[in-house]
Amino acid sequence: MLKLLLLCSLAVASRAEVPEEEDVLVLKKSNLDEALSAHPNILVEFYAPWCGHCKALAPEYAKAAGMLKADGSAIRLGKVDATEETELAQEYGVRGYPTIKFFKGGEKESPKEYSAGRQADDIVAWLKKRTGPAVATLAGVTEAESLIADNEVAVVGFFKDAESAGAKAYEKAAESIDDIPFSKTSDEAVFSKFEVSEDSVVLFKKFDEGRNTFDGEMTKEKLLAFVKANQLPLVIEFTEQTAPKIFGGEIKSHILMFLPKTASDFQDKMDQFKKAAEGFRGRILFIFIDSDVDDNERILEFFGLKKEECPAIRLITLEDEMTKYKPESESITAESITEFCTRFTDGKLKPHLMSQDIPKDWDKNPVKILVGKNFEEVVFNPAKNVFVEFYAPWCGHCKQLTPIWEKLGEKYMDSDDTVVAKMDSTVNEIETVKVHSFPTLKFFPAGDDRKVVDYNGERTLEGFTKFLESGGTDGGAPAGDDDDLDAEDLDDIDEGPDEDSDGEDGGDHDEL
Repeated sequence: MLKLLLLCSLAVASRAEVPEEEDVLVLKKSNLDEALSAHPNILVEFYAPWCGHCKALAPEYAKAAGMLKADGSAIRLGKVDATEETELAQEYGVRGYPTIKFFKGGEKESPKEYSAGRQADDIVAWLKKRTGPAVATLAGVTEAESLIADNEVAVVGFFKDAESAGAKAYEKAAESIDDIPFSKTSDEAVFSKFEVSEDSVVLFKKFDEGRNTFDGEMTKEKLLAFVKANQLPLVIEFTEQTAPKIFGGEIKSHILMFLPKTASDFQDKMDQFKKAAEGFRGRILFIFIDSDVDDNERILEFFGLKKEECPAIRLITLEDEMTKYKPESESITAESITEFCTRFTDGKLKPHLMSQDIPKDWDKNPVKILVGKNFEEVVFNPAKNVFVEFYAPWCGHCKQLTPIWEKLGEKYMDSDDTVVAKMDSTVNEIETVKVHSFPTLKFFPAGDDRKVVDYNGERTLEGFTKFLESGGTDGGAPAGDDDDLDAEDLDDIDEGPDEDSDGEDGGDHDEL
């Protein structure tokens, strides 16, 4: 009996070892197993204390934890300081902050990547969808009203026969969407309350027109298209919280309006932008960016814009390669925006490539300065071997490389056939080379075949010299392990797992 009491006491003490902060479990490698044993379903955030995105998420994350606790849910939220628990972070492939993973059923081998928004309601909805049935059954009017009141977006299937083909297609569609609650009802009182007379699917939302009713043949594919086209506002503001919805969605063509909220004509321009958006729902995502917000400055830079140049309109496609488009007119009216978007959807627009003017002294120093306007002429000169650093002024690794690159330029300054050059890729773009990380080093050997060789060798004077003397073979290889630019990385610059306290990435590249 004494042994049994002792074992029970030890078990209680062990469970108590998992501390909490604002209803969020504080997890470590030493207590993860214990936490999963006590709470089989845990959403875990891997964070860094200095990470700006993690700081922005913290209050919403704590709010979500409190909401689940208040509901009596068995689902818990946890967090891991990945800068302290480096072994645990490495085990789960943490490459950026915050990384959020869902451990379900006490299993810790392959947690599910969190894929929804960063607001409390988004987190709670995603977790409930992941742990409950894909479609909940509404018992009556009160339950239906609560569902709609408690969620930014909710979908209700009205089916008189719950076994109909339409109802089954609805169930299949619901299984494919994690971040929106799906419910169904056969209750006549619910039909009457929401003025539905026949089988239908209605998306209820707290913005724009308030509700959308599906019209057409009920198939999984068509229902999914309906939900995805209507689940976001006609115009969505870019923020820390909305970024995952913007970049994680299936609409990969985005038109952005850069405009300060303090502008005297802000509402007028917003109304014009929203009016134009109505004709492109489901095809182009309309996004507003407050150009006065300091955190948005890097996005302005990405499009070659300065605050004083706003308001401005730009369009970007987020496919395998990002392509930017700039309207000919600076006018921000529903008509001009509609015309711009129509020309884009008709395939009549040419990409907008940024370029600085050619500096008068671009070739005076050992390292030649390239811009978009002189790039082709210099690097594809058939008589020259050209080695180019594509850099960003803010990139820590580029700054570290600068003295070595300048020494390399001096070494080949008097060469008749070798040129060492650099190009600021934040303000210069070229069709032939897509830059995804900084610094990117590429070699353009002499000849007429316009060959391009990626440099993946040591970033030392000796390494660069061997590479050039070998004609681009010693240290040259196809690009492999660079941190490529993902769409969502536009607001995740310099937030990698190897960064130190001053925000400089400790790896080999800084992502764009």
